[in-house]
Amino acid sequence: MSQSATFPALFRPRMALAGAVMLVSLSALGLAGCASMGMGASSTPTAVKVTNGTLTDEHGMTLYTFDRDTTAGKSACNGNCANNWPPLAANSADKPSGDYTIVTRDDGKQQWAYRGKPLYLFAKDKMPGDQTGDGVLNVWHVAKP
Repeated sequence: MSQSATFPALFRPRMALAGAVMLVSLSALGLAGCASMGMGASSTPTAVKVTNGTLTDEHGMTLYTFDRDTTAGKSACNGNCANNWPPLAANSADKPSGDYTIVTRDDGKQQWAYRGKPLYLFAKDKMPGDQTGDGVLNVWHVAKP
């Protein structure tokens, strides 16, 4: 057997391994690109942000959940309650994504929910980052991912 015939045969497994590593790396980069463009499986809708470990609206206002929302996909905060705790509104162009769903309220309007729990703002929060509604009546809580 000549030396030129043996040389390529020795490196074929290494070349195959290098090719496989390159393919996996390129695939990972492609998936990372999709996730950064909001195409991941658990993408967050534009109406919701994660800020310092809490869910906020697009303006940085804290979002809350209500313990009395016991039926998944249904809001128990209507009327005067909704004046103090405005629902995080969803519009007709919004689409559910991952843990984020849209519920229809008693008044027919749509509201964002996280893991089945409708999301609300608190009327007394004045600045982004305010969390004055956390623990109110022991039934309102800052929403966390």
